[in-house]
Amino acid sequence: MPQAVSKRILLLGGVGDALAIARRLGPAHVYSLAGLGKVPQDLACQVRVGGFGGAEGLTDFIRTEGIELLLDITHPYAAQISANAARAAQLAGIACWALRRPGWQAGAGDDWREVAGWDALIQELEPFRKPFFTLGREPLEHLAAIPTGQFWTLRLLDAHPGNARARIIASRGPFSLQDERALFAAESFDVLISKNSGGAATEAKLRVARERGLPVLLLARPELPEVERAFADPESLWQALQELPSGLA
Repeated sequence: MPQAVSKRILLLGGVGDALAIARRLGPAHVYSLAGLGKVPQDLACQVRVGGFGGAEGLTDFIRTEGIELLLDITHPYAAQISANAARAAQLAGIACWALRRPGWQAGAGDDWREVAGWDALIQELEPFRKPFFTLGREPLEHLAAIPTGQFWTLRLLDAHPGNARARIIASRGPFSLQDERALFAAESFDVLISKNSGGAATEAKLRVARERGLPVLLLARPELPEVERAFADPESLWQALQELPSGLA
């Protein structure tokens, strides 16, 4: 059920943690999505879909709509959006708070290898034959350049035809451990490629990779801008919102 928050909020979202906060916001507030994936239809707050036109466009929206607090709860790898958010808040003279979800940490039995970018990733992939990509849409740009002898499987939010050497799985998390075990067994992947996103929704794939003795190539996290307040989990952020001075409900 929506609860009172004392400042008019613009929430930049697109991940499950953002939706958890949006479900608690009333009609005075705005939840913004880029437009990829499913748009929620059951929120009490306003929902905006689409980009703003960079930091300047976001600044104009903040000023026009009387936004008093900007929340950046985008994906940990959405570096450009986070940079625009911090800059727009500064230009508009309001605070920007962000959820900075901790990354996963390797444990006993894990073979994790961090790669700096796409070129380094392709080089690391040379010995493998059946990689499983969970990076989002970026690998789609490289389907025509799949090396001979490799067959790629990509898991994305939206459907795509793939090609003779690539299969696309359109699916949205969270993914259960049982389902991940079944997928890895059926497809016989020999390496997992992932972003170090953190959180529980897609963590099961890492456990299955450990169980099967598979290496994991992790795309390095981008550097994100400093903001007025950063939180490690959505509950801490929500508690801070409840402690704001009274004003707009």
